[in-house]
Amino acid sequence: MNIFITGGLGFVGRHLSNAFLHQGHRVTAVGRSENPSMIDHPDFNYVAADTTAAGDWQTLLHDQQVVVNLAGKSIFTFWTEQTKQQIYDSRILTTRNLVEALPAGGDTTLCSTSAVGYYGDRGEDILTEDEPPGDDFLARVGRDWEKEALKAESKGTRVILARFGIVLDRGGGAMAKMIPAFRLFVGGPLGSGSQWFPWIHLHDLLAACRFVVDHQDIRGPLNFCAPEPVRNRELVKTLGQKLKRPASMPAPAFLVKLVLGEFGKVLLGSQQVRPAKLEKAGFKFHYPDIDSALEEIVGR
Repeated sequence: MNIFITGGLGFVGRHLSNAFLHQGHRVTAVGRSENPSMIDHPDFNYVAADTTAAGDWQTLLHDQQVVVNLAGKSIFTFWTEQTKQQIYDSRILTTRNLVEALPAGGDTTLCSTSAVGYYGDRGEDILTEDEPPGDDFLARVGRDWEKEALKAESKGTRVILARFGIVLDRGGGAMAKMIPAFRLFVGGPLGSGSQWFPWIHLHDLLAACRFVVDHQDIRGPLNFCAPEPVRNRELVKTLGQKLKRPASMPAPAFLVKLVLGEFGKVLLGSQQVRPAKLEKAGFKFHYPDIDSALEEIVGR
């Protein structure tokens, strides 16, 4: 198949590009980087472009069987009003441009990333795909992001809304920040540590992406999260055990909010997310629990 990936050289994108290439597919990736050298494969094509703007890159979508939309500015930073607008535009405008470029009446699958931020801070609620969105900034981004992607259904496109949890892998994301902190003996829970932490091992995320692409009956929103969410304090305790470091340096809630502002409130929020639709469809997680996931990540 021909597979098109926005954000194809990002943390998740480069791994997903390689996974599809190893399956024998042809991958076209688009991103902002001018250096595509991290993937060297005869069936890999890279285009540098700003996907928030219409352009020649859109013509590449005419002969693609699968489109995976991973583009979006990182939320892991201090949020100014300008940053929040960039977070919003990088997702909504990219998705809008993708949908506009998709051929009508085609046999295309659009797997568009969303995020568990869609649900907002929900305390002890168990969150399956049927739950409504929250009312904070990330929930508004998620709601509008998914709304843009679903417009592709009017063209006959099968749309999958992949609500990612926090992706865990040694080479990037949360672990790239947490592991060095623990090695320096400054790891610990955020705030009370009682908040639920929705996560997924990178291996399972890539497998789930391939699974939903291959199963034509799957569509709509799916939670890409491990079936066993953990509280923040359990996550850091387990990571400390794997690294043989204490998890005794908590970051008080007031300090998290002071240093990170509005984003700090998000980190202290609670989301007990379950992958109900993935499990019902028959997907099997290789790393369903945090102990096995961190064992693999730290051991590697």
